[in-house]
Amino acid sequence: MLARWIFASYSKLLAGVLLAGMAVALAGCNDSVAQKVEPNRPVLVATTHYEAETPERSFVGTIRPRIESDLGFRVPGKVAKRLVEVGQRVDVGQPLATLDEVDLRLQAEQAEAELRAATGVLAQAAAAETRAKNLKLDGWTTDAQLDQAKAAADEARARLNRAERSVELTKNSLSYATLEADARGVVTATLIEPGQVVASGQTAIRVARLAEKEAVVAIPETLVDRAKTGSATVSLWSDPNKQYAAHLREISPSADPATRTYLAKFSLPDVGDNVELGMTATLTLSDAATERVARLPLSALFRQGGDPSLYVVDDKGEVTLRPVKVKAYESGAVVISGGVAEGAKIVALGVQKIDPSQKVRVVSQLSF
Repeated sequence: MLARWIFASYSKLLAGVLLAGMAVALAGCNDSVAQKVEPNRPVLVATTHYEAETPERSFVGTIRPRIESDLGFRVPGKVAKRLVEVGQRVDVGQPLATLDEVDLRLQAEQAEAELRAATGVLAQAAAAETRAKNLKLDGWTTDAQLDQAKAAADEARARLNRAERSVELTKNSLSYATLEADARGVVTATLIEPGQVVASGQTAIRVARLAEKEAVVAIPETLVDRAKTGSATVSLWSDPNKQYAAHLREISPSADPATRTYLAKFSLPDVGDNVELGMTATLTLSDAATERVARLPLSALFRQGGDPSLYVVDDKGEVTLRPVKVKAYESGAVVISGGVAEGAKIVALGVQKIDPSQKVRVVSQLSF
């Protein structure tokens, strides 16, 4: 029994030793495998961004109406009512102010009375002319009397014509007593008050038309040529994410004596009623003929006996060598015009040590 117990214990001990040895062997194998798997290489990358080779320039401007009219009465008189206030929108034909119509109505009645008198005089002169012609045919009157009757009839016709024109003018003057808007717009100034006596043509209401708006900016003399030949866009401070096309309409022929800038007006054909007058805008000028380029760190350029290239990193950490078109070299930067896409991630440092077969791990991005 004792020998059997010793044999069983020895067998169990031997089995434990064998298991421990196998565990140690397996652990050694895992360590060797772990040592063979190389970790992903950490790299710094820069993002490719193309922009105009000639930098864009921005200026602060103001939204203004292209046409701002000073409206006034076409006849003199005393202001009876002012029907609008500053900031109020008006439509075509909407009354803005009225004059006292008492004197104008009296003038119209006077003109109608003169018309009736001229009508009566013409009837009498025409009858006298007819009688003179009949008497001349019968030989009872002279040529002088016939000529006198014709002259009186012609004068009566002219008087009637003048009276008719006078009636039309007085009717027009009576209609001019109401000042109406000639276009859709907004009232920017009111220069009259009820009871005020105004002269013909005196500014009464100032209306800015809403049909056409423009951005007014001050351009330095060094960028006048770009303003004339380049392209322009406008964005509002209230909505900076939306841009509007702008076209140069007018530029001052002389510089401001104080600021030495030229006042330029850019029309905005695409804006709607949501763009209010007086809003602050940013006008961006760019050279239409300039080429779009990207600036990247000079250390990102790889060139070993071949064309200039860049290492592009994809989302999986794989790198690909791409040839690029070098536009110019700058201090610490290389300017490329093509070869890699917009937004591509470029290895910025240590490109000489990159193994294309090895994956990389992005640890930081450089802003350039």
